[in-house]
Amino acid sequence: MWPLLLFSVIVTAISLERLIFLLYHNLKIDDIKQRIDSAFMGNNTKETIEFLDGISRKKMAARVFSAVLKNRNLNETRLEKIAEAEAIKCINSLENGFNILTAFGSISPLTGFLGTVTGMIGAFRSIAEAENISAQIVAGGIYEALITTVFGLIIAIAAMSFHSFFSSRVDKFALDIEEYYTELINKPMETSHEES
Repeated sequence: MWPLLLFSVIVTAISLERLIFLLYHNLKIDDIKQRIDSAFMGNNTKETIEFLDGISRKKMAARVFSAVLKNRNLNETRLEKIAEAEAIKCINSLENGFNILTAFGSISPLTGFLGTVTGMIGAFRSIAEAENISAQIVAGGIYEALITTVFGLIIAIAAMSFHSFFSSRVDKFALDIEEYYTELINKPMETSHEES
C-alpha cells in the first residue's frame, strides 16, 4: 500500500499542476485570430506583433503567430519551418508530465496485483500455520490482499482519465494553431506591409 499511496500523491500532484498550467495558458485562439485578421486589413502588423509578444506568457499560440509575422519576408518553406519549430516548443511545454501519468497508469495496477499476490501468499501461510481452519482466516487474508488491487486500479483510472483529457485539449490546440499559421503564411504579402 505504501507504493500505491506514493503513486496516488504523484498522480494527483501532476494532474493538478497540469490542470492549472493549461488553465493559465489559455488555449483558445479565436481572439488572437480576430486581432491578426484586423491587422492585415488595417496594415498595422507591427502593433499586432507587440500585442502578441505582450500576451505570449498567457497564450502560447501568440508565440507561434508572432514568429510568423516577424519573419513574413522569408519564403513559405522557411516560414513554415519557423512556425512548426515554435509550435513544437509550445506543445512540448504543454505535454510535460504526460509520460509520467501514462507510466503510473500502467504501473499502478501491476503494483496492486503484486500486493494481492503477496497478500494471498500471507493468507495461505496463515492457513497452513493454523491448527483450526476457519472461514474468517481465509476471508480476512483475501480481503486485505484485494484492497491493493482496488487502489491500484483507482489510481490507474485517474491517471489515464487525466491523461486523455489533457491530451485531447493539447491535440485540439495543436490542430487549431497549425490550421491558422498555415492560413497566415498563405496570406498575400502585400497586405502585411507597414506604411512608411
